[in-house]
Amino acid sequence: MKKLLLVFALILVTAGSAYADAQRNTGCGLGALIWQGKAEGSILFEILQSTTNGSTGTQTFGISSGTSQCTQPAKVVKNEKLNEFVRANMDNLAKDIAAGKGETLSTFDEMLGIPAERTAAFNSKLQANFDRIFTSDHVVMAEVIDNAIAVGSN
Repeated sequence: MKKLLLVFALILVTAGSAYADAQRNTGCGLGALIWQGKAEGSILFEILQSTTNGSTGTQTFGISSGTSQCTQPAKVVKNEKLNEFVRANMDNLAKDIAAGKGETLSTFDEMLGIPAERTAAFNSKLQANFDRIFTSDHVVMAEVIDNAIAVGSN
C-alpha cells in the first residue's frame, strides 16, 4: 500500500504540463504568483495554485484590477467618474433608460463617449433592452455599465 501511495504521489508531482499550461488551467491570482515555477508541470502545484486563487479571493480582484498576472477584460470601464456617476444616479438612470430620454441618460451617453449623432439610436437600444441592463433589483453599478455597453454595441 505504501508503494502504491508513493507511486501516486510521484505521479502527482511529475505529471502535467509546463507552467504556462498550469496558469491556463488555474488562472491568475495569488496562487499563480506563489506557486509560479514550482515543480513545473506538476498537477499537485496546479491544485495548490487553484486552491490558493479560490480561497483568497485575489483572482477576482486581479481580474478587475489587472494585477496578480491577470489581464483586465476589455469590457471593464476605466472611467472612475462614470463609475461614481452611475453609483450616485442609479435610480434616475433607470427611470431615464425606461423612458428612453432624460438628463441623467444624456450625461451617461456623454460619459460613455457616444457621439451626438448616435445618442438617439443608442438610447432606443437601451430602452428596448432595459431588462438586460437592470437585471434585478440588486444589480450593481459595474453590471449596469457593462450591460449597457454590451446592449449598445450590438
